[in-house]
Amino acid sequence: MKVTRIALSKNLNHGKYAQLVQQASQLGRVRSLVWRQYGSVAGVGVRDRAIRDGWLRDGTAAGFGVLANAWKETVRDAVADITANREAAKAKVRRAIIRHTADDDERKRLFTALKYDTWTTDPYLSRQMRGHWKHGRNRTHNQIVVRSDQYKTFTLAEGGNVWLAVPGLERRQLVRIPLNTTVEPTGTLRLIIRGGRIEVHYQMDDSALKSSRRPCGTREIGVDKGYSEVLTDSDGRRHGRELGRLLTTESDQRKLINARRAKLRSIAEKASERGNHAKAQRIWTNNLGTLKKERRDAAWRARIRDVTFQAVHAVVDKAAVIVAEDLTKTFPSRKRLGKSTNRRLAAWTKGVTAEALEAVSGRRGSAVRLVNAAYTSQAVPFTDNLGVRKGDRLHCPCGAVWQADHAGAINILHRASDPDITPHTPYRRVRQILQERTDRQRSRLPDQDSSAGSTCRCGERTIRSLLNHEH
Repeated sequence: MKVTRIALSKNLNHGKYAQLVQQASQLGRVRSLVWRQYGSVAGVGVRDRAIRDGWLRDGTAAGFGVLANAWKETVRDAVADITANREAAKAKVRRAIIRHTADDDERKRLFTALKYDTWTTDPYLSRQMRGHWKHGRNRTHNQIVVRSDQYKTFTLAEGGNVWLAVPGLERRQLVRIPLNTTVEPTGTLRLIIRGGRIEVHYQMDDSALKSSRRPCGTREIGVDKGYSEVLTDSDGRRHGRELGRLLTTESDQRKLINARRAKLRSIAEKASERGNHAKAQRIWTNNLGTLKKERRDAAWRARIRDVTFQAVHAVVDKAAVIVAEDLTKTFPSRKRLGKSTNRRLAAWTKGVTAEALEAVSGRRGSAVRLVNAAYTSQAVPFTDNLGVRKGDRLHCPCGAVWQADHAGAINILHRASDPDITPHTPYRRVRQILQERTDRQRSRLPDQDSSAGSTCRCGERTIRSLLNHEH
């Protein structure tokens, strides 16, 4: 497995920065041309080499104003983006095919035509692709792709930071970039010009990382993804407790900053309407920039990823199999949350948690198994009773009180061996299954008017004992 690493430029002078900005801008026009001509049906089955050869024959490449290797790598990268965009649409078409017909032979024919890009001759597939695949456009004008044999790395002193020399706009003219790392980038590089700095993105084998040499555990553990913490495992341990504070603080700070920026923008617009263009320009130049905002966002995202990956590593330390909930599907809620709650939940980084689970488990040799997430945080552990959820507490009919995330982690672990609830079972059917099991328990009681609370065993582990265990 490959992992992406990012090195940043350090103390890059304005002249070199301007050269790279100009080169990225001209390559952005090349990328736009690829999307404009081959980002639709006309590009199906067309390879990047055919595009390059055609532009060399008709003289289109002569007007790019960049070196040949630079625009050829840009064409290859743009064609790969178009292919990924088309494959994403095919995933939706495949689901439509399953709904369209139940005939196995017809499904096989449609799937085969979709896989080998012969769908353009099939009326049904063409109609579906037109509905799910829209003509894209390029919005990337700040990237330079450098092939592995087109750059050099060196250091000014033994053990010092690495310098990167990449081709400029003229032949045999290298732009030397000081980096903030002592690790030399390898393979194909992607230079992203952002926030006054150069980001050097490169890939490396995950086996070279120190964490890949850490062994995983031997147990099977269920985990519940949360907002106040990254994960709560079935042992009751909470990992990454600072996640909720980071999300809430950043969300509230963004609200305050955006409100102030909106007020300044209004002042600038009114000044421009009155004819005071000098004042409006000063506000736009000095108060409404995005440099500090982008750097703050980047630092916050890096902190979130650090906390999330550390939490996942702590779980993998004791788990060979991690059972987690599949949150790719959403469930409608009857609760009306406030504006502040909705704003804070909008920044919930469950995608980062899913990425960390997959990456860390694959790197260290453990396995991740996804199960149906419906009612995992509402069912009482060791029973099929649906409790009453109040905040982070789950109240059982027998009187026991559970920490909701801990209860969810236990239910997730047990659901991995549940033969009736599969990952694709609709949430309404899940509730029906849980209710039927509860009714069967009640029917076995001597007194038919008795509640299921008399047979509940969940009181053996209440929230009070868990809190004492944590202390």
